[in-house]
Amino acid sequence: MPTMEIRNVNKYYGQGISRVHVLKDVNFVANAGEMNLILGPSGSGKSTFLTIAGGLQTPTSGEVLIDGINLQKLSPKKRDELRLKKIGFILQSYNLLPYLDVADQFKLVDKIKKSGNVSREAFEELLQKLAIKNLLKQYPSELSGGQNQRVAIARALYTDPQIILADEPTAALDSNLVKTVGQLFQNMAKEKGKAVIAVTHDLRLQKYADHIYELADGRLTEKTDIPQEII
Repeated sequence: MPTMEIRNVNKYYGQGISRVHVLKDVNFVANAGEMNLILGPSGSGKSTFLTIAGGLQTPTSGEVLIDGINLQKLSPKKRDELRLKKIGFILQSYNLLPYLDVADQFKLVDKIKKSGNVSREAFEELLQKLAIKNLLKQYPSELSGGQNQRVAIARALYTDPQIILADEPTAALDSNLVKTVGQLFQNMAKEKGKAVIAVTHDLRLQKYADHIYELADGRLTEKTDIPQEII
């Protein structure tokens, strides 16, 4: 059974002459142990796809299944519980709370999700890999965009999610950090059995992916020529 399955999803925004068809009969499958990359320019519907995949938005038509469970058939409360237990979101806006320092961002997660988070050893390793251990006493306003992005990645992975959904996770990172994040996602898939889905226009992530898709004009198609090296 796929970890995530999207079936014939359509999404419209607006009414009447302003009605826009953002996603058009989208089908997609994500399996544990694989990293999926969805490429597309700004405005192509990537963020809409990701928020529908994670149950933050509902499709106009079609189905989203997590471990065979249809999200549209769950109550809002049950949908929230499933997201908390199974999905780690990395959003473009970072969604860090401005009044909490970095250490307290993770303590808040412990209060909301009281069990099942990564071990202390795994957390320390995550801080080291993302080079944010020295930022624990800093507030989001004191950090650069790239630092905030890395904290947001760590916070999403802290819950030990089954599914990782990342929206432009490397937009503010230099090439060395892109490599770090790409390898981290790849290891999460291969070594931890996670299903990783990243939407991006950053071609530097291609070599870490098992599957690469293109989202254009609302339609999702899989690429068959996956580059092993970026020249």
